[in-house]
Amino acid sequence: MTINEKEASILKQIDLKYQGIHQKTETQLEGLLWSKPITYWDYIQTDALLNLQIQRTTLPDEMVFIMYHQVNELIFKMILWEMQQISYCQDITTVFFVERLQRISRYFDMLTTSFDIMGNGMEVEQYMKFRNTLTPASGFQSAQYRLIEFASTDLINLIDARYRATINRATPLEHAFENLYWQAAGKDPITGEKSYLLLEFERKYKNTFLSQMQEYNTINLWQKFQQLPELDQKNPALIAAMRHYDHTVNITWVLQHLNTAKKYIEQSGKGNGEATGGSDWKKYMHPKYQRRIFFPELWSVEELANWGTEN
Repeated sequence: MTINEKEASILKQIDLKYQGIHQKTETQLEGLLWSKPITYWDYIQTDALLNLQIQRTTLPDEMVFIMYHQVNELIFKMILWEMQQISYCQDITTVFFVERLQRISRYFDMLTTSFDIMGNGMEVEQYMKFRNTLTPASGFQSAQYRLIEFASTDLINLIDARYRATINRATPLEHAFENLYWQAAGKDPITGEKSYLLLEFERKYKNTFLSQMQEYNTINLWQKFQQLPELDQKNPALIAAMRHYDHTVNITWVLQHLNTAKKYIEQSGKGNGEATGGSDWKKYMHPKYQRRIFFPELWSVEELANWGTEN
């Protein structure tokens, strides 16, 4: 048996690879004799993926609701994957930053337009029945969405606008956590008592959130943007890309979600108009109340004052 030059080069590279981890090349090559060829369904784990949809009712449109939210969570994971690449990139370049930012924006653009799937893809009567079986669960409890927020901006921009003046980088994370903008959706406005929705969310994810808050304190998207050359930071195209991401996540996507909720919960004339998690959803979800702005430095005073008021 003869080995051509290309085959010899590949074998040499394989040998060097396994030498680098102190493994015997011949053992690894022999193992290939007994390995099964990869298939699409094994690689994608299709069977496992398609068996993750478990209905709680017999209503067909519940399956649409479940799958739609599972798709959202997969997209959130893709977004976090891109964010991690930006945040941990040493000596980041503008080209790399912009390419990953555009990927993230495309994912959120897709999420924004996808609300038609829910808005027009379920019978109101069915939704108003099966949603009662979801109580007290809520989309509020998407941990990945909160991780995206922490990875996008400085923590101060996620603090309830009423308390931002009292919080800075020296503030203990535990205290900052208690004053995040979304805490208001899970607390009684008079007593400050936390709802079951919020208590369970914190029991499951609080330590993860505190860790993420600390981890991305100096490597979030805004911090990495500021590491780019000063001239590039003033580039109109890059600024437009940053503004597009900010507006899409914090206004367009939020309003699409809000309008879909209004169609089913408020305008259908069915049910009591309450969210499954018990939050004041109309106020909590509206961007003009949330005042969540990832990159306030890139917006004018007038734009900031009118944030989220287009609808």
